Amino acid sequence: MSKYRFTFKKFLKYFFSTLLILIIGFSIYFFQAIKMPPPKVTDRSSLKEKRETFGTNFYGIKNNRFRKSESGLYELYIEGNAFERGVYNGKLTAELGKKQEDAFVEEIKKMIPSQRLLNFMKYMTAWFNRNMDEYVPQEYLEEIYGVSESASKDYLYIGDNYSRILNYHAAHDIGHAVQNVAKVGCTSFSCNHSKSADGHLIIGRNFDFYVGDKFAEDKIVTFYNPNKGYKFVEITWGGFIGTVSGMNDQGLTVTLNAAKSEIPFSSADPISLIAREILQYAGNINEAFEIAKKRKSFVSEAIMIGSAEDDATAIIEKTPNDCALYYPKSDIVIGPNHFQSDKFKNTELNLENIKESSSMYRYKRMSELIGSYDTIGYREAANILRNKRGLHDANIGMGNEKNI
Repeated sequence: MSKYRFTFKKFLKYFFSTLLILIIGFSIYFFQAIKMPPPKVTDRSSLKEKRETFGTNFYGIKNNRFRKSESGLYELYIEGNAFERGVYNGKLTAELGKKQEDAFVEEIKKMIPSQRLLNFMKYMTAWFNRNMDEYVPQEYLEEIYGVSESASKDYLYIGDNYSRILNYHAAHDIGHAVQNVAKVGCTSFSCNHSKSADGHLIIGRNFDFYVGDKFAEDKIVTFYNPNKGYKFVEITWGGFIGTVSGMNDQGLTVTLNAAKSEIPFSSADPISLIAREILQYAGNINEAFEIAKKRKSFVSEAIMIGSAEDDATAIIEKTPNDCALYYPKSDIVIGPNHFQSDKFKNTELNLENIKESSSMYRYKRMSELIGSYDTIGYREAANILRNKRGLHDANIGMGNEKNI
């Protein structure tokens, strides 16, 4: 009997010792695995540059400028290589970057009030995104790194500045997959030739990604003059280098419309950075499609491309595993939140999206509104995008997701 007790105690000792070693080993592996070290940048001299103040809400560093215009929007001009652009962006917009992160974290805490659950989600997100830097082009990793050098130190409990800012670029993707497009019902349209007031392409879009009122307050019109690729302008916010709406100097436009997607279970390239790459390096629809095809995305997205070179609009329909080009070559192209190409329009997920979301309703309402005008100019486009009523001009209430 004593021999049995001795053996059992010995077994327990070895069992718990082994378990402790395994827990320690897993913890070491886990925390090493979720680390995303910043890219190596040989020339870091831009970090020494100081921001100059030229007036109220008007700053500069070398040739880079940032100001609040009379319109109420902020305007940013940046140039240089990837890391320099990020550094100058971060330094010039530091206050707005802090404000955006404050608003973002505040909204997350409203959705997840439990601190324990927040900590758990923090580590799960870090684990989920641990390989994201393998998919994002080196150029954008360096630019994000530059921005992160001016990020707030208030949120180091969430993660180091670089990892945090990089992960924020995937928030849109993960958010719209989890929410099943409930809060990202963007609508866009294009008119051309006989339907356009001046006979040329006119493109309008509403950006309906909502993360609270505070997050929506301060937007930046950013003018990029990169050392590689085309010059371009986009609408963005502090701390964010991705593209949701923009146009380059070749007359190519990019806007994003979320599509219904499966919940992602692995890292990929955030869709806003894929759109950014298209804006910076594509001069026409085919070049844009080639860029989209070579990148793996987190989620499904419809990317509307307007092209002066092609004198046409097309929609790149991208899923995590495939890509299609919807190119109707029509004077009217509407971009809802469902797919329209032969490749994807009859898939189970897309049909489910059409049935359950407001996407088809908004498609029909957009068709109705466009049809109410003989031709569309910028005033008519603005009226369409600001319309608050439903089909047949029905009063469906403010804030209804079926509104354009």
